[in-house]
Amino acid sequence: MQNQPERSQKIHLGDTRLRKFFTDNLDKIYCAKKHMVDRFPEIAGHAHFSDLNHAIMETVDDVKKQIIRMDEIYERLGEQNSVAGCSGLAGMIEEAFTAISEQKDDTALRDMAILFYLQNMESVEIASFQVLQMMAVKMKNQEILQLLKENLDEAKDDRMLLLLITAKYVTS
Repeated sequence: MQNQPERSQKIHLGDTRLRKFFTDNLDKIYCAKKHMVDRFPEIAGHAHFSDLNHAIMETVDDVKKQIIRMDEIYERLGEQNSVAGCSGLAGMIEEAFTAISEQKDDTALRDMAILFYLQNMESVEIASFQVLQMMAVKMKNQEILQLLKENLDEAKDDRMLLLLITAKYVTS
């Protein structure tokens, strides 16, 4: 049997490492948000159901506000956004376009594909903001914590709206 690594019951990130991890991951979600603002209007154009189109555009407006808050977080940290790669989240957006294309002749399935991918993205964003909030608590920065809370609340609201629209589709 191979040697097992020694396990510990204690975790110590240290302020410098925690801050770097925080900003690296803030960069990734920031990059994804920028990608959303660029690509979501096109996705909205493919939506057949008017409520879905409206929800997507409302999400874009919320994301723009979230980006402004994230810019404020960078300013409070004295950091610059490094526009880190966000290939995972950006890939989800691009997969939505593939699904839209595959369902081009069936408006109901096309809308369901849009809803499926947008809800998955919102779930990832919610998880990201929750973890970033925990780090902000550890960093003892109430202002950053509040900005992240506002972003989290908006992401949750957007996801709930998409879930309601999905339920409308499924039960119709």
